[in-house]
Amino acid sequence: MKTRFCRWFSAIGWAIAAVSAPGQGAAQAPSAPLTLTLKDALARAQANAPQLLSAVSDASAAHEDLLQARAAQRPSASFKSDYLGTQGDGVLPGGRFVTNDGVHVYREWGVVHQDFTAALTKTGPKRAAAAETLAQARAEIARRGLAVTVTRAYYALLAGQRKYATAQQALDQAKRYLDITQSLDRGGEVPHSDTVRADFQYSQQEQAFEEAKLAMDNARLDLAVLLFRDFDQNFAVVDDLTLASALPAFNEIQSMAERENPDLRAANAALRAAQLDVTIARQAFLPSLTADVAYGIEANAFALHSTVAAAPDKGPLPNLGYFATISLNVPVWDWGARSSKVRQAQLKRDQANIELSATQRTLIRNLQGYYQEAQTARDQVDRLRHSMDQANENLRLNGLRYQAGEATILELVDAQTLLTGARNAYDDGLVRYRLALANLETITGTF
Repeated sequence: MKTRFCRWFSAIGWAIAAVSAPGQGAAQAPSAPLTLTLKDALARAQANAPQLLSAVSDASAAHEDLLQARAAQRPSASFKSDYLGTQGDGVLPGGRFVTNDGVHVYREWGVVHQDFTAALTKTGPKRAAAAETLAQARAEIARRGLAVTVTRAYYALLAGQRKYATAQQALDQAKRYLDITQSLDRGGEVPHSDTVRADFQYSQQEQAFEEAKLAMDNARLDLAVLLFRDFDQNFAVVDDLTLASALPAFNEIQSMAERENPDLRAANAALRAAQLDVTIARQAFLPSLTADVAYGIEANAFALHSTVAAAPDKGPLPNLGYFATISLNVPVWDWGARSSKVRQAQLKRDQANIELSATQRTLIRNLQGYYQEAQTARDQVDRLRHSMDQANENLRLNGLRYQAGEATILELVDAQTLLTGARNAYDDGLVRYRLALANLETITGTF
């Protein structure tokens, strides 16, 4: 009864996801489950993962910083409009403030500004470009890390489904052998202890079946968290465990790692940024040169020609014109602040050098370790498949021998346990190879 309930519960498991909408009396037909490949799962996870989206957002912001740094090298233009109202003194036309030559002053300027120091050194755009490269590398690191997480969850579900099917088959076999044993017991062909042992084996398989179903359901929940914002469990995954790509030669893997490794790219970008920070800190000791050119009017009337309040006898004079301000700033003394900033930037540069060296060593270690893991997993798959075939044949032969009275119940139980273990080990071996490839691709990129 318990087994029938478990199977009935498994059969309706998909149906409970589709229920009638609130306010509707009749239940709607369940929608067909969405079928996902690993590529589909990766695309969905990338659209939902907050860590990856944050890293991508940082990379986009770093690109905007680069655009701003480039724009800072070029002349900027602006328009300025001012009205200066001065209190008069009742005697002079210039009012009470010596900076103005009339009670009313109008300014309408178009201003062009240029920072020659930034245009000549170009360290700002270089620093921003290094920061953008660093942010893009970190986004790629997050993307590849997410790929490993999704791959693990995807194949954990596939392995759970396979183990569930294996447990269900083992349960059916245990029930069949229990029926055979009870029949032989009633005929006096086997001792009653065989029936007790077969019934115990059937109970064990029932428990294993329930555990396999629980593991499969939990794996589905784990994958649903990664793929769906609304936590939808109505989906199916394509079983491609036996369709894994071949493992390239190590020299190809090594070349790909040198070109495509984001950790190494991030460390190099961080070092370039730190070196440019030292350059920027040292440039603070140099003079800075800027120029501002204004063109427009500054007059007592909003007009192209007007009478100057300070010299009304001169008549109307032209107001439209230009003036330029060129500023040279020479640093002299700052109580050692600039020197401190240089030393601070040098310390960060030295630390970036250390981190680059550590990244290179870690890359070499991981490249060899992941490749050896993939090789080992690939070689084991063939042996595990052969062991599974042998275990299946062993169970078939022992079943025939037991029915013929040539084998004991213990031999039959051992053969069944051996087959279940061999099937699960084969599935685990396939998953291990897939995960080994995914870990290797975090270093090399997709191959």
